Amino acid sequence: MATTLAPVDSREVVRCDRCLLVQFRTSNNLCRRCHMSLDEDEPEVAAAPPMPVMMPSNGRGPGHLNLAASIRSLRLRNGLSQRQLAGRMSVPRTYVSKIENEKATPTLSSLERLARALEVTVPDLLSGGERNRQEEISDLIKDQFIAELLPFVSQLNGLQMSSILAQVRDLTLRPRRSA
Repeated sequence: MATTLAPVDSREVVRCDRCLLVQFRTSNNLCRRCHMSLDEDEPEVAAAPPMPVMMPSNGRGPGHLNLAASIRSLRLRNGLSQRQLAGRMSVPRTYVSKIENEKATPTLSSLERLARALEVTVPDLLSGGERNRQEEISDLIKDQFIAELLPFVSQLNGLQMSSILAQVRDLTLRPRRSA
């Protein structure tokens, strides 16, 4: 891991978090002194469950907004890697990693760039997109077909639900033609 200090003439100055050597980023991303990678291993983007937004963190007490978890959740929901998100923001990937691991706090301008890159508003970013999910659920329940179906769902067992889902999937993949 490395700490980005400042860009100098289009070259990135970093500090190795292991041996603390301040240096220009090398082409192979290895520290000149300890020969360890200057980047953390990038976490997988695959199907990771969304992380809860409101949770105690670092002993800050209940109800503390965990911005790091919110950003990670929105990034994963959009199917982006840290590198892709950093590219959209025009910042080093390590900056995104540090924000997600609570080692760096984004500035207001970084929050705006994060929100733009994740295609949400700053308030949505701060709330973890919860409001959008609630609005989606509301809109879904307003649908006439779903509203008529809803009272019966609680009476179905798992096998029946699976069977109905399979039939709906089949109908959408191969629509039947009316005569």
